[in-house]
Amino acid sequence: MKDNDKWRKIRKLFLVFFRIGAFTFGGGLAMIPFIKREIVDSNHWIEEEDIVDIFAMVQSVPGVIAVNSAIFVGYRVAGMWGAVASAVGVVLPSFIVISVIALFFSSFKKVPVVARAFEGINAGVVALIITALVQLIKPSIKDNYGWAIAAVVFIIMSLTDISAVYVLLASAVFGIAISYINRRKGV
Repeated sequence: MKDNDKWRKIRKLFLVFFRIGAFTFGGGLAMIPFIKREIVDSNHWIEEEDIVDIFAMVQSVPGVIAVNSAIFVGYRVAGMWGAVASAVGVVLPSFIVISVIALFFSSFKKVPVVARAFEGINAGVVALIITALVQLIKPSIKDNYGWAIAAVVFIIMSLTDISAVYVLLASAVFGIAISYINRRKGV
């Protein structure tokens, strides 16, 4: 890749992830539909088949989903500087907003219109998370075993305080076991 093209991609990565960071509320899960649209549909940096694996991978390592996704995509598109630009881009809007809010927080939270705005944002975040769920179901759950694992994980996570790390590790073990059994059966 020519040096000029590489720096153009790095600038584009920064701007795309800055926009994702600036216009999504509710954390990483709420950002998933925006990240997918930008990196798969609009910029074609990652293939649709790979996006679910990427989201699974970035959720299984320590850190924030949005930052981990930005670093992964940035590195894949433009190497180390792409990873840095993407990470800074996705974090910078939150840093700016939180810094401003911190300055005025005491008086800010008492403003009724601000309180109502955050109530509306919370409702919107729920919709974004449901959208992410719907978009990820089809490429993620491919058979009845996948549905069974998903149902059991949902029940466990809803009814217990077991760490998601342990539940995901157990899910991986079951997925490997099912794959092994199916392969031995010739399925």
